[in-house]
Amino acid sequence: MIDVFVGIDLGSTTTKAVVLDNDGNVIGRGITNSRSNYDVAALIVREEAFVRTRFTLVERSIGVDAGVISALERNLKLQQHLELLARLQEAMSMLAAGPKHRGHAGDLKTRLDEIAAGMEPLARQHFAAGATRRSDFFRDLAAADYMHLAEQLADPKHIAFDVLCGVFDAAILAVENLPVEHAFERHIGAALEATLAEHPDCDADGLRRAVEEARGEELVELETVGTGYGRARLPFPKEQIRSEILCHGLGAHAMFPETRTVLDIGGQDTKAIQVDASGIVTSFQMNDRCAAGCGRYLGYIADEMNLALHELGPLAQESRTRVKINSTCTVFAGAELRERLSLGQKREDILSGLHRAIILRAMSLLARSGGINDQLTFTGGVARNPAAVAALRDLVGENYGARTINTSPDSIYTGSLGAALFALRAAERKAA
Repeated sequence: MIDVFVGIDLGSTTTKAVVLDNDGNVIGRGITNSRSNYDVAALIVREEAFVRTRFTLVERSIGVDAGVISALERNLKLQQHLELLARLQEAMSMLAAGPKHRGHAGDLKTRLDEIAAGMEPLARQHFAAGATRRSDFFRDLAAADYMHLAEQLADPKHIAFDVLCGVFDAAILAVENLPVEHAFERHIGAALEATLAEHPDCDADGLRRAVEEARGEELVELETVGTGYGRARLPFPKEQIRSEILCHGLGAHAMFPETRTVLDIGGQDTKAIQVDASGIVTSFQMNDRCAAGCGRYLGYIADEMNLALHELGPLAQESRTRVKINSTCTVFAGAELRERLSLGQKREDILSGLHRAIILRAMSLLARSGGINDQLTFTGGVARNPAAVAALRDLVGENYGARTINTSPDSIYTGSLGAALFALRAAERKAA
């Protein structure tokens, strides 16, 4: 039996969770795309974090090669993906048999079954050893595969492409709002056999024993704290809810103890936060009136350019002549983007200017919050974008001189880490 403490950050685009042990060590993380049903999003991300917690237990139990654990996780994710594909096919079949498609239900079901059959081998390719996935979210991967196959199999005279798209849009909503429970316990067997086939030289007996121990371990959730853009919708009592500002401040301090300024650019808002030596917030400024310059804006730009979100930053870094962007307003972004492309300006130059414009907006918030004190920690999903990080370093240097700027591959979990730390503190107070 292991006591754990959970923090959940329900953002506008993604929901994150962090699991801590009694010593405050991070032993599990989870992330999923936010959905209209916030209760389900919280359940799913918690389950994802608990799955990773059990992998941590496997690692602690046996000195196994990191590549083996990585393969084990990848193969379990494949099993989860295949389970959701089966749910998707079932949901689509039910829709095809409904009154909306009366008259061509048989032909529609045949097309849908053909698409579903084609999606399974594509899923196996996504999760093959060495493969690079455009996203870790089921919805993103399934949508891309489905649309690719639907374009090939659509027949304008019988089952048109827009009909197939409509069925998918309705089915994916139903699938996303179904909670998934005990994923590790149900799928680890198949994942383990696939991993042993890939790594025949590993200690198979030791790995099997460690997996069984992790599967049977009871995780006791002593305290849970929620935060984030949608925190008011989380299924927690009020005393288990903390503001985003407090959680990001504490989380950034935990990751980088010398942090004095925090910049968080999430999907829907930007936060500039000042903290003291203990991670306590002393002042802040927040832009939450529109998504200009935030993750959703970048997502819109990626869609306009037919790129994956993670491709924007690397492409922007290829720029040689940065284009000045006049607006980071999502409403006008598409029109300005199309105009600049029609003038022959290169995508990478436009994106370079766009990233600088986003960080310029953030610099204004930072100035109003109290400026930039050494050290600055950059958090949120946009902190994973190398062009945004580079623009921040340039503008901080231009305006404030030498400053230490902290970033982390786990920056997107900063808010949920802060929430988990609040959960741990709450338990410690109760025990005192």
